[in-house]
Parts: sequence; C-alpha cells; structure tokens
Amino acid sequence: MPELLSPCGDYDSLVAAVRAGADEVYVGGKSFNARAGARNFDSGELHRAVRYCHLHKVKIYVTVNTLIYDREMKELSDYALFLYGIGVDAIICTDVGAISEIRRRVPNLEIHASTQMSVHNGYGAQFAASLGCTRVVLARELSYENIKSVTEKCSIETEVFLHGALCVCHSGQCLMSSMLGGRSGNRGECAQPCRLPYNNGRYILSLRDMSLANHIRELCESGVASLKIEGRMKSPEYVYNVTRIYRILLDEYRDCNKAEAQLLQGVFSRGGFTDGYFKMSLAKMTGIRSEEDKEKSREIEPVSNKPDKISVRAKAKITAGAPSELTLFSPEKRVSVLGAVPQPAQSKPLVGAEVKARLAKMGATFLSLREEDIELELEDGLNLSPAEINNLRRMAADKFEDTSRDISFDGGYIPSTAAGYNKGTGKLITAQFFDKDVYFTLRRKGGCIDMIDIAFLPLMMLEDCETSGKIGVYLPPVIAEGTETETVERRLEFAKSKGVRKLLVSNVGQFIYKEKMGFEIYFDFRLNVFNSLTAKELFGRGAAGGIVSAELTLPMARDIGAGVFTLGRVPLMITERCFIKENFGCENCNKASLTDRRGEKFPIMREYLHRNVIFNSKLTYMGDKADELRRAGIWHEHFIFSVEDADTVCRLLASRKAGRSLGDVRRIGKREAKA
Repeated sequence: MPELLSPCGDYDSLVAAVRAGADEVYVGGKSFNARAGARNFDSGELHRAVRYCHLHKVKIYVTVNTLIYDREMKELSDYALFLYGIGVDAIICTDVGAISEIRRRVPNLEIHASTQMSVHNGYGAQFAASLGCTRVVLARELSYENIKSVTEKCSIETEVFLHGALCVCHSGQCLMSSMLGGRSGNRGECAQPCRLPYNNGRYILSLRDMSLANHIRELCESGVASLKIEGRMKSPEYVYNVTRIYRILLDEYRDCNKAEAQLLQGVFSRGGFTDGYFKMSLAKMTGIRSEEDKEKSREIEPVSNKPDKISVRAKAKITAGAPSELTLFSPEKRVSVLGAVPQPAQSKPLVGAEVKARLAKMGATFLSLREEDIELELEDGLNLSPAEINNLRRMAADKFEDTSRDISFDGGYIPSTAAGYNKGTGKLITAQFFDKDVYFTLRRKGGCIDMIDIAFLPLMMLEDCETSGKIGVYLPPVIAEGTETETVERRLEFAKSKGVRKLLVSNVGQFIYKEKMGFEIYFDFRLNVFNSLTAKELFGRGAAGGIVSAELTLPMARDIGAGVFTLGRVPLMITERCFIKENFGCENCNKASLTDRRGEKFPIMREYLHRNVIFNSKLTYMGDKADELRRAGIWHEHFIFSVEDADTVCRLLASRKAGRSLGDVRRIGKREAKA
C-alpha cells in the first residue's frame, strides 16, 4: 500500500495532517524551498515538528528543492547536516550539485529527487538513483502506463502526485516568472503568470487542480511508494480534509464516491478537477477559481490546531543515598533519567500524591501522563525540591521526545572550484535550430553561418538531411517512457548512420546516450546548471560542453566555467498540451502566439510529439557586449533560433559578427520590469 504524503506550510497544517492520518508529511524551512510564500518553519519549529511527527509514527521530509548558487552551497551543506542531526527522515532535493555535496557531507541522510528534476522516464529515474537518491518524485504529466512502467524499471522508490495544483509547464522547466518579472520559480518565488489572462482576457494557461480520487486502486497496483498531496500554500482545513478523505480511500482500497468528490471540490478547486494527464485525455483541463469556488471553501469548518498528545506511563524511584530516577514508557519506547539525590527532610517530607501530581504536569510537551499511571517508589522522610522534581520530569520528557542523531562524523564543508572547460581550447559557438530548413537555407547562402561551430538540429526532423561534422542533433526536453523513448532511440541510430556524433541533451535521463550509443554529449540550459558542483557532476559523466541556466548573470557563469546563451528567444515553457491546436487551430502550427495584457507577444512552437514550447517575447542579445563576455571569461556562446526565418537569422548573425547593438532586447542577468 502506498504511503500518504501530506503538505504542511506551517505548524497548524502539520498538526492537521497528522490528525487526519498522513503517513508522511513534507515541510519547508525558511531557506531553499520552492514555496517561499508559505510561512514555513524556522530551525526550532523544524526540530519540534520532527519530534511531534515521530511520536505519532509519521515520517517528515524537508524540501530543499530550489536551485542553489555557489555562494549558498556552504549554508546549504550546513543546513543539511542540521536536518540530519534533528532526525529528519529525508530531504527533497532538485539541484544536482547540491545533492552531490549533501551525499559527501551527510552520507546517511536520505535524499528524494524532486519533481523539479523533470524525471519522466526510466533513464531519468536511473540518473537520480546514480546520484544516491532513494526516491524519485515523477513528473505530474505522466500517464498511468508511464508511471507503472517507470516504477517497474526503477531501482529506487517512486512517488507521484495525487491531488492539488498543476503547473502548465513541466516542473523545473518554467522560466516565465523569472524572465518576465524577476521572480524565479526555480528559486521558490513564482509569480504565477500562467494564472493571468491572455489573448483578450482568456485564461488559456490556467489549469484545474488534479484529483486522482477515482484511480486509487490503479495507483495502489502501480507499485509507487508514495502518493503526494500538493498544497503547502493551502490552509490547515485544506490539509486536514483532503488528507482525511484520501486516508479513508486508501484504507478501504476504493475510489471516491459522489459525496467525497463534492467535499474535495468544496475544500478547494478551480472549477472542478482534472485527471487528464493520468488518463492522457488532455481536453477540458483549464479552469480558474470562481467566486462560487471561494464561497464553498469558506464554508469548511475550522480545524483545531491543538497538538494531540501521546499517552505514556511512568515509574519513579526516590530512595535515600541514590539519585532520583524517572522512567517514561509506552508500548514502543522506554527512557530513564537520573536526577538529584534526595536529602533527609528537615520539616515536611515528600508526599506520594504531591510527587505524582508534579510529575504528571507535562505542560508544553507532546506527552500526556496521568497520576494513576505513575508507579512511585518513595522512601519515608526524604525531600526533593519542587525545582528538582520538575527538572527530573523535563529531562525524561525531553529524552522521550528526542529524535537527534550523532553528527560527530562531520568533516566540514569543502569549497568547490570552477568546474568548466580548459580555457586554452579557444572559442566555441553552438546554435540550436528549431527549424532545420532555416539552417540549410543559410548554409546554401554561406557567409555568417560559418561562425557557428556546431549546429544542433531537431532529431525528429533530421530525415535525409545532408550532414557534416558541424551538425549535431538536439533531443526533445520531454521523452515519455515507452513508445516515445523507443522512437527517439531509433531516430538516434539513424542520426548515427548519417555521421552525427554530437548530441544536445535537455534532461538528466538523456546522459544515458553517451554510454549506450557513444554520442558526444553537450548539456542544454534546461538542465538548470546553477553552480560549479552541478557542472562538475555533468562533466564528470562525460559531457564535452554545456550551457548554464539562462537565469544566471555573467559573473555566475564565469565561476561555473561553462557556456552561456547569448542570442535568441529563451524558451519559457514546455507544455504537455497542444495549446496551438486547442486555441488557434492546427493550420496555425508554429504561427501562434500568446498576447499578454501589455500587448507582448510570446510565440508558440510545436515540440515532439504535440507538446508546445512558449518563447520569450524579446530576443536575448549580447552581440555588442563582447568586452563584457571577455571579462567574464565566457568562451562558449550558444544561440537559439526559433520562429525567425532565414533572412532574420542572417541579419542577427551579421549584427553579432559586427558587434552592432539592437533595439529592445533582453540582456543576460537583467530581467524585465516586474509583471
């Protein structure tokens, strides 16, 4: 039976989740978590939360699921050691470099690969396992067949989302909030531009929340280890009611009935729910939160935030000439402590009833002790001060609740150095063409196209193209388990037969094609390389080159030592659904765009199979900033050509070659005005 994992954005939600029957909970600290807008837990609250959960036999995981800058790595490493020390069961982590550092510094701390790592097939899960992760949270966009197949092949546990909000973009692949408003979703600050209206007030990108309450038996049979409820930004009432319903469904091994479905919808919905990804039926998935939805939520009864206490029994011993002793025990646990030595009473000796009354005052602890459950051995004529009895009780309660682990193994933080290329190898310019015909048109013309050292063309469009040493192929960002993976591998074999040896990969699972098929691997910016440790990990796995995250500044890229995206439109989203077909018609494939409330247009192009890529409205351009690039030690530049035709690309390359400035463009490290 899968475990039920509930979200806790604050302490009240944690109490609600435990009371409702969660097997596991996940919380965020004040740093490094992808829900910076939640109240979250400081260090003291985290320690207290671990104690509470463990007393109730509930596992607690802490999210460390943002991308990490080099300057933050020591703080992150110290934080992971602290979490292990207080007894956290596992952390949920995204950043490849952070995972490698935590494995080195705190080898016994379990790590779950976050859904932000974009694992959507068995190769991705295999990569997470090779990093030392014990569980992988699969992408929300997988079908039941995909989930089952990955789980069967996976050497580690899998976790899937069961209920809650859906991002329209594949997790870990969205740059829209960052590029448009300077608030990075990869850093926990998403401004949710997907919830805004586009194209004359239409909520094209806003998805309904998911609910798999009608698929409980299928999920149980899939082999997944954990079913996850989304909602760390939600109320304790949401956490309690949603957890309680799914607890019942799992315990009774059944799908939900009509009344339970209505209650789930009343707790929180956006015009109802969807199970579209699970069934691979992608129509009618959009929705917004109406006034009626909000009114239903307001009718939910408040839940108590008073923690449930654990009943314990006690044995106390106060005898002459020996330290006082108190033992607390339950069916699962027993602890004993020694206190002060009692002294002969000068006036009033201890009375058994008074001692029991004082020992039973468990106060702010998570324990409950009745006087009648205390077995007391008390010799006559002795005295212990009230403070000494209280201290004995406090020591015993603290030891009973204690979850701390030994960290004497710690060897400290070891600073990382830049990971990147040998600077003596000279300059490198790579380019990705979404339309192969643009590249071949330019090649026939000659001229500026010659500045490109490697042109990565779409694998699925290669067909019978003429190839050369300058041509590589790029893989789709998403390749689902099963037929898609098989098709891609057939196309890779075809590319090899045409002499192609260079491969631009956009997902951790795609590194397999170096070992499996002998390709020379370059990593795309989609792998979210934010720090030198991530780059070191990828270069250590045989990468010949790669591009850092498009969210980084030039100095950050310099410290990592990899390539930088300097020309073209940044892909902001990769969506599972075909918004072109749904909103513009297939006749407008690769001609459609989203228009926001300020009139900015964001082109949409089709990706394999019918996924969509949404591009930034503005070009990134650094052609007139050669001095800045040189000062930052950037020798590998990467271009992306998407909706531009051959003439436009030719003009852009000519401007880049001549160092001319362009008009309204995006600069690296400088974000647009906040949306």
